[in-house]
Amino acid sequence: MARYFQVLQLFWATAIAAELEYRLNFVLAALSSLGGLAGSIFGLFLFYRTGYQFQSWNWEQALIVLGIFTLLQGFSSTFLAPNLNRIVRHIQQGTLDFVLLKPISSQFWLSAHTVSPWGLPDLIFGALIVVYAGTQLNLPFISYLLGCIPLLFGFVILYSLWFMLGAMSIWFVKIYNVTEVLRGLLEAGRYPMVAYPMSFRVFFTFVVPVAFLTTIPAEVILGRGEWSWLIAAALLAIALFYLSAGFWRFALRFYTSASS
Repeated sequence: MARYFQVLQLFWATAIAAELEYRLNFVLAALSSLGGLAGSIFGLFLFYRTGYQFQSWNWEQALIVLGIFTLLQGFSSTFLAPNLNRIVRHIQQGTLDFVLLKPISSQFWLSAHTVSPWGLPDLIFGALIVVYAGTQLNLPFISYLLGCIPLLFGFVILYSLWFMLGAMSIWFVKIYNVTEVLRGLLEAGRYPMVAYPMSFRVFFTFVVPVAFLTTIPAEVILGRGEWSWLIAAALLAIALFYLSAGFWRFALRFYTSASS
């Protein structure tokens, strides 16, 4: 574990040093994130401007869901997209061979080789929204700490889904359309699940687990989360993580190296 941590430090230090050569990109990323966030808040405002509110969710509570969704966007932009989108490139160019020959887990290498600071604005803005809304609701500090638990499960769930899609490129090579479909489905997480009809709630809970990414962490922060859902989130995160590892090993059976 210590060896992997040292490798991770080296990976990220090198990646950040390379990215900071283009510092203007960070300003542009921050402006882009701010514009996207303003659009999301405006979209939510359209529901609440006439006094309407989602069942059991007032304006500040719905803002917490939006803040968590923004955090997940930042997590994806910072850690997932820079790494997992490269799996396709490695397979196309035959450089996956060099990854498989390295004396560390290929899944770890492909998942953590680089990091992009351009997703940090979303992480910062998302955290600020959650804290602002929680302050308006007079939430204690312990609420935020408790909310970090299902949020961590959400990160693992999101990573596992992305990695399995990346592994599918061994068969299909170009999977950008599939990842865009996943992005589109995850957009449903910017609103509480009660905003959708019952059939959609079932789909976004048991088929594409969007509810475990945003609504359940928000429920825990608000102090009304149920232990059964928290345990379900933990089990789902663990199951999907191990499934992603198993799926990667299975996919490698069908990989034809560039040298063969």
